[in-house]
Amino acid sequence: MILKERIQDLLRLLSAGMHEREEIVAVSFLGALSGQNTFLYGPPGTAKSLISRRIACGFEEPSYFECLMNRFSTPEEVFGPVSIKELKEDKYVRKTEGYLPKAEFAFLDEIWKSSPAILNALLTLINERRFRNGDHVEEAPLKALIAASNETPDDNQGLDALYDRFIVRLMVPPIAQSNHFDSLLDSPPTEARVTVAPELVIKQAEWDFWRRDIQSSVRLSNETRTIIHLIRSALHTQHETLKVYVSDRRWQRAAMLMKAAAFFNGRTETNHSDALLLQHCLWTTNENRESIAEIVANAVMQSGFDGEADLAALDRAKDACDKEIHQELYHSEDLYETVEHDGKNYFQVELEDCDSYRDGRISSILIPSEKLKSSDTFNPLTIHGSRLKAFDCKFDSQGVCEIEFQHRYHGTSVVKATPSVLFHKGDKKTGVNKRLIKALTQQVLDIKKELETARDQAQTRVDAYRLSMESIFVPEVKTALAYKGVCDQVERLNLRVLDCERLLSLCK
Repeated sequence: MILKERIQDLLRLLSAGMHEREEIVAVSFLGALSGQNTFLYGPPGTAKSLISRRIACGFEEPSYFECLMNRFSTPEEVFGPVSIKELKEDKYVRKTEGYLPKAEFAFLDEIWKSSPAILNALLTLINERRFRNGDHVEEAPLKALIAASNETPDDNQGLDALYDRFIVRLMVPPIAQSNHFDSLLDSPPTEARVTVAPELVIKQAEWDFWRRDIQSSVRLSNETRTIIHLIRSALHTQHETLKVYVSDRRWQRAAMLMKAAAFFNGRTETNHSDALLLQHCLWTTNENRESIAEIVANAVMQSGFDGEADLAALDRAKDACDKEIHQELYHSEDLYETVEHDGKNYFQVELEDCDSYRDGRISSILIPSEKLKSSDTFNPLTIHGSRLKAFDCKFDSQGVCEIEFQHRYHGTSVVKATPSVLFHKGDKKTGVNKRLIKALTQQVLDIKKELETARDQAQTRVDAYRLSMESIFVPEVKTALAYKGVCDQVERLNLRVLDCERLLSLCK
């Protein structure tokens, strides 16, 4: 049986009768397969202990330990009673058989309510799989510890180090959908144990072999690394708001979880769907849980494929071409018809029936072109350069000049004049060197060719990627989000190609 199909069938059995818990069971089971600890967060009565017991059912005759913690819990309840026989010989040794140090799977309910003595002793055991018993160290066979609580540890409790050991963190809410709730009402209590066929159950030798094989045969893809760096950047930017710190150990263990997901999905390299599992590894409180999920989803959608082309460099080159084409081939602003007088440019405005009370009949005036974008009031000149003090001129915001003067017979008169435009902004220049046009065209063609290659490569990968994006640990609705991200990358590349075609049309 193909490994992926085997794990898929096994998960189907383990989550049977557990409404809206399929993803939680799948990710918790992945944690067990990769030797990671899991924290289940949620209110009482949401099947957290049931999930733990079901996970253990997937393994061959595992030793299982379970304990409900409270502030009066003693180390003896978790690690075993002190041996009276050994104590008589002046040795402080616990009888650990049947307790946490000898368990392959363990469930600690309401873990944060326990005493500091127990919580501190858990640190080494769950991280290094070792337990100091008297004057010697026992190797703990623990595959996975699942803890549960309806709260996360407070900052002032000193539990950061222990909490950091729980790589997988899952929210277990009450059933939300009405049809599932009705089905729950009509069903008998869900059995804690399920019968697993011998060909599906996981043997100790398989578990050991898989863990070694995951490390040696599966690599983090460049896309996954890009996603991780995007997430780290977002966490740094939003640190003051989210207050989320991710230790180096947590990143390393999260990478192991993603590699395990790729392995059990039949791949030798992680992809975007595996990276979605990071939403279960990085949150610290219920207040930042949804924000972390959004950061991970955005990073997955933004990352796209890692290609050979340096898209940032191509974008810079394309923008530089765009700028040069407009500078060399097109007018960057309106070019007006002007006349030169005494080294300066003027608009020559013809006036009709302009019989000034003071200056006599005026047929033409000169308006300084430098006043076009000014709101100042100024006096124009005659065509011979004399200042007309009886004329007051002022440009409005639309480039129209209002000319006010005292008419000989009609009192105050206002004439409006608009300078004549030879070339409007955006009009193509005439007489441009043909070799310059040819060189600019070739630059755009070279950029367009590289972008088309990158686009075609990405499209080819997208066509083959959809099936590999499917994961037995991530719901289809989430992998569809990852697939949309890579499709968006192809579309963005295609828009870049179309923009090159725009530039080529400007060169014609």
